[in-house]
Amino acid sequence: MKQGTRSMWVSGAALVIAVVALIVVLVSGGGDKSPADATADTTHRASTSAPKEPAEEPSAPVTGPLGGPTPTPTSSSTQAADPVKASADAVTCPEPTVQVGDARSLGEALENAMPGDVIGLADGTYKDKFTAETAGTADRPIWVCGGPGAVIDAGDVEGGYAFHLDGASYWRLIGFTVRNGQKGVMADKVQHAVIQGLTVEHIGDEAIHLRNFSTDNVVRDNTVRDTGLRKPKFGEGVYIGSAESNWCTVSACKPDNSDRNVVAGNRISATTAEAIDIKEGTTGGTVTRNTFDGSALSGDHNDSWVDVKGNNWTISFNTGSHASADGFQTHEILKGWGRGNTFKGNVAHVDGPGYGFNLTPVNGNKVTCDNKVTGAGKGLTNTDCAA
Repeated sequence: MKQGTRSMWVSGAALVIAVVALIVVLVSGGGDKSPADATADTTHRASTSAPKEPAEEPSAPVTGPLGGPTPTPTSSSTQAADPVKASADAVTCPEPTVQVGDARSLGEALENAMPGDVIGLADGTYKDKFTAETAGTADRPIWVCGGPGAVIDAGDVEGGYAFHLDGASYWRLIGFTVRNGQKGVMADKVQHAVIQGLTVEHIGDEAIHLRNFSTDNVVRDNTVRDTGLRKPKFGEGVYIGSAESNWCTVSACKPDNSDRNVVAGNRISATTAEAIDIKEGTTGGTVTRNTFDGSALSGDHNDSWVDVKGNNWTISFNTGSHASADGFQTHEILKGWGRGNTFKGNVAHVDGPGYGFNLTPVNGNKVTCDNKVTGAGKGLTNTDCAA
């Protein structure tokens, strides 16, 4: 090759190499970052991405304004597995529109309440029995919000309801303490109410009762304890519906269809009767992620944490300890009831002579094989578990 031609070839090759190098630099964004710079950039991108969401709720609610628990973020996959997260998320109290600090002002605020009102309870003792009768609306519920230091004290355990929602749909009772009534919180003919984050304690009969066609309500994240101080056989923690023997007194001789209620994330202990009693006449509710301690169960019939006499309830992911006979039960009190209920993913530390799940009769009720039972004298269940 001639010298001139060789020089031209070398120069051309060098030019091509330089152009390729320039293109590589431009595409890579410069090429002047050190390895440390590159690591820092990757870390920044990771920190600004959406945080990984928890698969389950925290064991205790996070406190928001005025003591109301704040919502727990959930992923779509978790919502699909947990109906409470899909349909009954925790609520947070707005700023008060009415601030009260004594029993008289609270009574007046309840009497004068209008849709959209937010009644804020200052810390202190409100010594009386209180009733709400005005309904809120879906877009303008009525709120009563306080911290645990705001205490509604009904005075004694022999008579009356400490807080009565009487036809008062779309109310939100959030965060405060209720004590010393024959019954703690009573709901009659109430729809779409939320009872959340309360402490209900030292009660004559049951702590929280939804009855008389009270439907689509949420009872969640409450602490319930020390019930049955008047009559142990009536000392349930949460009571849904009415016994058939009381229908003519409570629901005009019709089945008390207190349906589709959700009981979730509550901590229930020191109850002399069942932690949760679900009556004949009720359909389609959910009991999930509650914890039960049955150490105080008393009497021949109060021998399990949960007794389901309604139809098509889902009882899931609850944890119980110390039952005097069985962990969970169903009963057919009235023909056609006590059917089609499902128990799944529960943990039962029974420490008693019976079953983890005793279905009497089976009646299409189902116990899935993912339930876990320890300390039950007769084992998991009186029927075959289902996949």
